[in-house]
Amino acid sequence: MNIVDTLYRPSLSLLTDLYQLTMAYGYWKNRIADREAVFHLFFRKNPFKGGYALSAGLEYAIALMQNLRFEAEDIEYLSTLSGNDGQPLFEKDFLDYLAEMKFSCDVDAIPEGSLAFPHEPLLRVRGPLIQGQLLETVLLTVLNFQTLIATKAARVVEAAQGDSVIEFGLRRAQGIDGGLSASRAVYIGGGEATSNVLAGRLFGIPVRGTHAHAWVMSFETEIEAFEAYAAAMPNNCVFLVDTYDTLEGTRNAVKVGLQLRAKGYEMAGIRLDSGDLAALSIAARQILDEAGFPDARIVASNDLDEYTMAELKSQGARITVWGVGTKLVTAYDQAALGGVYKLGAIRDVEGNWDFKVKLSEQLIKVSNPGVLQVRRFYNQGRAVADLLYNEEAGADISCSMDPMEAGRQHDLPEYDSFSDLLVPVFRNGILLYDLPSISEIRNKAIRQRASLAPELRRNLEPATYPVGLDRNLHDLKVSIIQRIQNA
Repeated sequence: MNIVDTLYRPSLSLLTDLYQLTMAYGYWKNRIADREAVFHLFFRKNPFKGGYALSAGLEYAIALMQNLRFEAEDIEYLSTLSGNDGQPLFEKDFLDYLAEMKFSCDVDAIPEGSLAFPHEPLLRVRGPLIQGQLLETVLLTVLNFQTLIATKAARVVEAAQGDSVIEFGLRRAQGIDGGLSASRAVYIGGGEATSNVLAGRLFGIPVRGTHAHAWVMSFETEIEAFEAYAAAMPNNCVFLVDTYDTLEGTRNAVKVGLQLRAKGYEMAGIRLDSGDLAALSIAARQILDEAGFPDARIVASNDLDEYTMAELKSQGARITVWGVGTKLVTAYDQAALGGVYKLGAIRDVEGNWDFKVKLSEQLIKVSNPGVLQVRRFYNQGRAVADLLYNEEAGADISCSMDPMEAGRQHDLPEYDSFSDLLVPVFRNGILLYDLPSISEIRNKAIRQRASLAPELRRNLEPATYPVGLDRNLHDLKVSIIQRIQNA
């Protein structure tokens, strides 16, 4: 059973914008609904002013595409919609067409956990025009959010410098789906565990958690609260020490830790949730070490992100586990990835490809035509450059053409191997892709990040990874733009 069947009703075909359905109706009315077309889903700028993105959400997308169908209740609802004249928005024959439609597209995608860069398709849909159009909104919803959060998680993990990162964000997430999707994406991005128990069950993510301030406040004294918790769960003791006085709380944790040790258990650590985390962690570490608890971990929370973590590191904080919540699961400093979905080609009446470019006065918004593939070049296992090309023409790897400046040419960096990133997922609506486990996706993401040079991974002012067009694609794009402008 896939994630869509687990969490939601199987048919989510109405999880779309109305204009997708009005366009679908228009295609049908003009008898081009079944004409073959190619769409690409991509983003234009790296999130968080960073050097890369980390792709996530493909498993969700696959489940949604497998369930692309209109059930009786969907058709009944659509039949109630009306236009400005009060008449039905869609005629019955079109609704009958939707009711009988079966997903039949070819889909290729960059596997989850892969590095991705601006203008590169995360996913390519090839098939009937109407189906490609109807998939736009839901695919963007899934891939935009999970890619954004996985990338944020990778940045937080980078800032942790090898320390553990645990996701604590469910209570601050943007709704139930936001909480579950974020927990999944954070784990892909390198988080070690989550506090979200349902995410743990659904996705196989390790879960972590001990107690909150309410536990301590439910007892007459802090030490009584710690003793009661230790008695209840001696094998899960990380004591929250800042309810009243952080350092006194640490000393109380030590007292209870010694009691635990006498019974054959070991205190796992303490958690700091307020105050000067750098100074308090240094002082708490000294208390723990002097009391004979050098292995006790110091967990920190309190509105952390990669920037505050880097600052705490620079101040010599002795934190070893980072509980990151609000600013991670909400992508606090960037609300959305901004991914888009654009038509790259459509068959003409004679069955030939008519390649398409979306023009704009903003160069960054000018799309690339064709049936796009991405080729990544490596040198001694390190990713050094990417090249977009049109599969219908084949790849010309003699040089890399600047996507933002027509005619500007760059030499490809030295490389010893390459691979094409988009892999088959569906053929004629049949799933070919073997879904990896979430641990396999996470491990892939770790390897992918390690394949980037440090100057590309850094969170502040990273270097720019080279992405270009092959000469064939560049020349095709220029010729289409000139044709449009001269028309």
